[in-house]
Amino acid sequence: MEDTVFLNGEFMPRSRARISPDDRGFLFGDGLYEVTPAYGGRFLAMDRHLARLRRGSETLSIPVPEGIEALHIELLRRNHLEEAEMAIVYLQVTRGTAPRSHAFPDPPVPATVYAWAKPFQRPPMEEWEEGYSAVTTPDRRWTRADLKTVQLLPQVLGQQAAREAGATDALLVKDGIALEGAHNNVFFVFGELLVTHPASNQILPGITREIVLELAREEGIPVEERAVPLEEAKCASEMFYTGTTTEVRPTVRLDGKPVGDGGVGPVTRRLHQAFLGRISRECGLAPV
Repeated sequence: MEDTVFLNGEFMPRSRARISPDDRGFLFGDGLYEVTPAYGGRFLAMDRHLARLRRGSETLSIPVPEGIEALHIELLRRNHLEEAEMAIVYLQVTRGTAPRSHAFPDPPVPATVYAWAKPFQRPPMEEWEEGYSAVTTPDRRWTRADLKTVQLLPQVLGQQAAREAGATDALLVKDGIALEGAHNNVFFVFGELLVTHPASNQILPGITREIVLELAREEGIPVEERAVPLEEAKCASEMFYTGTTTEVRPTVRLDGKPVGDGGVGPVTRRLHQAFLGRISRECGLAPV
């Protein structure tokens, strides 16, 4: 059965959805998006996801309509995902459709609102236990990487570089600093110390990143939020990525060389379990 999407106030089969070629998201990448996970039909940290979306809306003057939370719930229902083990809702809001001009439409036009839902799955635990690989690639993004916009070509190029190298993730590097992944945040472990780049205009303030930092402090794991030079990152004893669909993913090889001893480390394991526990508590699931 074809999945149901939402477009500009109407639910419809995906094949019926049509967006104008004059939409500013298509012409300029003039839009925002958000991806929110649901476990057993209950959303994890939806308030944080929507707060990030609204911050982008205020910064870029792209209006976000009311009723977004209800829209997420309805998309799960219409796609029979109310009890799915894991699902995501993707929401995109652009500045709308208007004759092509760099300046904002004057008078303003209605935003284009598009959303869909689909199930997602974790990789098999045996695969997670083996760990994953990453490669470094230049960070070519604009200076407001903290806004979750649809201008993703630099991230696309970074992830493609990872794929061509046979790696799972990219590590974006600018001015010698290891910042984050092409679609996720990155953490390094030095002994027992957990380090990640501070929230700034240079990285996306990931919701999973934020939760993992909270969990680390709850677990008594020392944390530093600071810039990590690439040469220091290469000396990490552990490395992992975090993200909505990434969750907590261990990296055991960077640019073809082992991270630490080349296995999944104890801090990564501990935080992975803590994250699964947070999901269980917040979404009312049996412990994993």
